[in-house]
Amino acid sequence: MWQMRLAGPDDLDVIMAIETPTFTTDAWSSSAMLSDLESQHTVYLIAFDQNLPEDIVGYAGLLAPIGSGEADIQTIAVAETARGNGLGRLMMQTLIGEARARRAENVFLEVRADNPIAEGLYESLGFERIAVRPHYYQPDNVDAHIMRLALEVPSAVGPIGSDVVDAAGQESSS
Repeated sequence: MWQMRLAGPDDLDVIMAIETPTFTTDAWSSSAMLSDLESQHTVYLIAFDQNLPEDIVGYAGLLAPIGSGEADIQTIAVAETARGNGLGRLMMQTLIGEARARRAENVFLEVRADNPIAEGLYESLGFERIAVRPHYYQPDNVDAHIMRLALEVPSAVGPIGSDVVDAAGQESSS
């Protein structure tokens, strides 16, 4: 049912059309989102129903410089009309796979303390709460729960759109 593709700068408008109503008071600015979409250290996905490829209903982003050992889920959002159908889980699983491919040992994220549905999803994927950032989300003055997922890195998976990189960091053709 759901399909995803890599997002790029040309997708900024459709991403912001979901970002702004989803995160009304603390939405990213267009310039911050564009910077992430252009970065070599991030991977952004956009999602759509396979029968309606022009109707983008979700996006998610990962910051994971290859070889850094760490990854951070930058953002994830599903349009209200597509919620409750497994799309958020699918995007998270895809980004976790990308973090593994980039040899990350840990994946981090922040989630609003007043968003138990999202936090429940992350916990079901193996994330654990490790800290709290008081008053992180502004202007709402809401705490952020910092969560971490420890990963085991496979030996022969490469980042999306690249040659395979083994656990020793050696490239080979896929």
